[in-house]
Amino acid sequence: MFVDTAKVFIQAGKGGDGAVSFRREIYVDKGGPDGGDGGKGGDVIFVATENLNTLIDFRYKPELKATPGQNGAKRDRHGRSGDPLLVKVPMGTVVRRDGKIIADLTDDGQEVTIAKGGDGGFGNAHFKSSVRQTPRIAEKGEMGDTFEAELELKLLADVGLVGFPNAGKSTFLSVVSNARPEIADYAFTTLTPNLGVADIDDGSLLIADIPGLIEGASEGKGLGDAFLRHIERTAVLLHMIDAYTDDIADAYKTIRKELSSYNVELINRPEIIALTKVDGLDDELIQMQIDAIKAISGDTPVYAISSSSHKGLKEVLRALRTEVVKARAISEPVEQETDNDLETITLSTKQIADSWAVEKLKDEKGETYFEVTGDKVEKFARRTDFANFEGVNRLRDIMKKLGIAHELRRQGAVGDSIIRVGGSEFTYLEQ
Repeated sequence: MFVDTAKVFIQAGKGGDGAVSFRREIYVDKGGPDGGDGGKGGDVIFVATENLNTLIDFRYKPELKATPGQNGAKRDRHGRSGDPLLVKVPMGTVVRRDGKIIADLTDDGQEVTIAKGGDGGFGNAHFKSSVRQTPRIAEKGEMGDTFEAELELKLLADVGLVGFPNAGKSTFLSVVSNARPEIADYAFTTLTPNLGVADIDDGSLLIADIPGLIEGASEGKGLGDAFLRHIERTAVLLHMIDAYTDDIADAYKTIRKELSSYNVELINRPEIIALTKVDGLDDELIQMQIDAIKAISGDTPVYAISSSSHKGLKEVLRALRTEVVKARAISEPVEQETDNDLETITLSTKQIADSWAVEKLKDEKGETYFEVTGDKVEKFARRTDFANFEGVNRLRDIMKKLGIAHELRRQGAVGDSIIRVGGSEFTYLEQ
């Protein structure tokens, strides 16, 4: 069963908690801290593979969860990191989070980390210093990335077959390739896209048969709009038209209009026109139909073919391969020249991480609180055990070193003022 869209819940592994522990040995009166760190949570990694061509597995397994990291233990034993979850997806899979593309897997074997596991928390052995001999502080492990992802499959093919239902696309694909699509003498025989490999001379073409379009397909009529996405990544379009069509020019214009309505860039895609089922027509009538198409298609090559009698198939395949080679060459990335005379001023990664902001706000009850934001301080807050007063005081010390405490005081914070950071809240000073 072909499925090209799916939603899946993704959860990377939680980091393990750090441990609070002290050495306990028979001849050591006061052993030092020996609590180990927690392990990192496992990542969720998507791996593109050419052996898949559907997203159906995600319909039956809508949750992807990586393993959490283990907690730290006494005697400085660090928790084991969670194993990454490797998820195979078809080449051409697009992954969106909150509507934004976060991954586009187009190459066989390509790996993309979709969700990162949380970092493990430090154990109390990490906090020992000359002035703090018996720290009772341990960090909590961070939660891994958690969200609902939208998956969309856009088939990667050299050639996309377009045209009205029953234009002969499936028959053409079955004759020139190893594909075995369902074929019948009625409209909408093809209900799902089909892929086939056609060998020609010393090369080959990957061809996608897209379900037939009708007028209004881009607006949701018929079947075409559900599969137009698969045309977007094809290098060349083979526009197939039944030679027995009464108004062949109008048929051509209608499909072109639907392609443009869906994605205007498709109009500029390299195109070849194939007049199909010509084995029952005389040469004069065939030429008349070709002339009618050329009157509106300009320089676009037009071929008369018959899949049943194999007439013109090699010629059209050779023309397609030539166009595909040209299109692929144009799409290769070109290194851009840089102007070394222009100086670009950017913030370093550390500067961005250290940046923060303080905002004085009121809650639903009208009570004043102070919201602190910033990557670094929020990370510390997420790893703080707010049930441990030493841990909270450590967070206060960090905010003091970052200059946040001074800004809080400048904005009017006093001892019992509520501070919110990283989804938790506490008072400005220990109460």
